Formats: sequence, structure tokens, C-alpha cells
Amino acid sequence: MILPLSIPSPEMQFLQIGPLKIYFYALCILTGIVLAAIWTGRRLTSRGGERGVVIDFAVWAVVLGIIGARAYHVLTHWGDYFGPGKNLLEVFAFWNGGIAIFGSLIGGGIGVLIASRITGVRFWSFADALVPGMLLAQAAGRFGNYFNHELFGGPTTLPWGLEIESSNPAFPIGLPEGTLFHPTFLYEIIWNLLGLVLLLAIERKWRPRWGMFFGMYLVWYGIGRFFVEGMRVDPSLLLLGLRSNQWTALLAIVVGLAIIIVQRSRHVGLERSVYLPGRRNPQNAIDELTADPEQYFHVLDAQRTEPSAESGEAPAEESAETEAAPAKPKADPAP
Repeated sequence: MILPLSIPSPEMQFLQIGPLKIYFYALCILTGIVLAAIWTGRRLTSRGGERGVVIDFAVWAVVLGIIGARAYHVLTHWGDYFGPGKNLLEVFAFWNGGIAIFGSLIGGGIGVLIASRITGVRFWSFADALVPGMLLAQAAGRFGNYFNHELFGGPTTLPWGLEIESSNPAFPIGLPEGTLFHPTFLYEIIWNLLGLVLLLAIERKWRPRWGMFFGMYLVWYGIGRFFVEGMRVDPSLLLLGLRSNQWTALLAIVVGLAIIIVQRSRHVGLERSVYLPGRRNPQNAIDELTADPEQYFHVLDAQRTEPSAESGEAPAEESAETEAAPAKPKADPAP
């Protein structure tokens, strides 16, 4: 029975323009990438990063992130792509659905590490700047699952249940037509947006840096994903009664907590620059001097103290004795 407030699945999954098919799933992913890149770029620039440096990160992180996301999905859904009657080319057809966020974090992380070495921007500084954009991108990407009629949860009688056609290959065998399912895509969107608001409030109050903000993101996302993943009915590898993505979600929580604990003990001082020591772009410094001399000299002073800030120690200062010592009077000239 379809209830009055149930969520209908969209009838269209793509736009046909001549021979070209534009999938809404891909548009949702691309929208998330663009939003994340713009927001992350502004956050990096506001912290002294070079204008446009986010493009270098986006190229490496997006390409390797998509490869990692697809590889992770295929490996955890092996039976959907390999075996009798399976088309091996479907392994590469990610526009039909099947991109795992945990795989994208691994592949994207490798891309960020490469871009960090190229640009000189700290890995953890970029990761911290990425957090709000990442949550927003994930929320946008989950709409792609909605358009693809995929990754829904178990049967429900709740009024906001999701309508899934019985002809859908993922429709559970034995259930009557008209059964409603948990809209897990919507649950994850809500969880991501709540996390966005909460983490921004934490950042505004306590200014977590050195990767600790990214660690908080991993903890938040891991908790939500663990429970949402447990509601889904699509086939997945099981280990000790838990789906593979639930184990990965637990791992994300542990890694996030470890990052927070380790980085908090290693870096007790402020993060004065998003750049590695000695990797400031000279042309960017000239541009900043022209645009805002006061801000330029503020960043320059911070860089001079960078080695001590890296270790969390305060920069060495002249001793009070030296400052207080009066200059020796010059000897009177001989009469």
C-alpha cells in the first residue's frame, strides 16, 4: 500500500540529447565535486593559501578518488560483476551506480598526498579545509542513489517510505508490490547536513587544526554510516554478521579518534601557515603584498616562526636579561 506521504522514485534516470545520455547520478556527483572544490578553495585562501591551489588538489583527488571508489565497490560486490553471464565491461560503468565513499576517501587521500608534495600545502591543512565541502558533496551525491533507485533499506510502514518498482533487480524476492522501503539515501543526507552544522559550530568555537577537524569528520560520518549501512538490503560481503561497509565505518571511527589524539599531543600550538616550511610560493607572496600589505606581513611573520610552530613550541625569544640590560655608556673622550 502506497501511503500519502511516501517518497516516489523518479521516473527519469537520465537526459537524452541526441545520442548522448546524461545520467542524473553523474550530475549529482559532479555537483558535489564542484561545491566541495569552491568551498575548500575559499577556506584555504582565507588561511593564506595561494589562490587556485585547490585546482591541483581537485585534479589528483577526483581522479584517484573515483578510481578508488569504483574499485572498492566492485571488490565488495564481487558477485555483481564476475561470474557466469556477467558483463565485465560493467566494472567500468560507474554511471550506472556503484561508487563507495570509503574507496573515494582512500583514493582521494592518495591524490591529496601527491598534490601536497607538488604545491607545498600541508596534507592535514587541506584535509581540515575540505571537511565542510566533503559533507556537502556527500549529501549531493546521495541524491544520485535516489535517481538510480538503488541502495535503499529494508521494508517499512513509516509514511516517508520509498516507493520501489517490483521490477527493480534489487527488489527483495517474496515481498508484495507496493512495499515501501527505508530511504537510506535521505537518512544519510540528513546526517551529513547535521554534521555540517555541528562541525562548523565546533570549528568556530575551538579552531581544531593539524588534521583534528578531519578526524572529527571521520568519527561523525563513521557513526552515521554504520547505522545507515545496517538498514540496507543490497548484497554485500558479510563478516561476523556485519556488512563490509559497517566494518569500514568502524575503522573510520577508530582512525578519526587516533588522528585527534595523536595530533593533539603532537601539536599544542596554533597552525600558523597551511604551507610546509620553505614551500611558500614567491609569486603568491607578491600578490598578497600588493593586495593587502598588512595581511602579507602577518603571514610572513608566521612563517618565520614555522619550525617552532610545527613542533607546537613557542618561538624562542630574547631573554629578559638581554632586553633589560642597558647599553654600556661610551667612554668619555680623553681631554
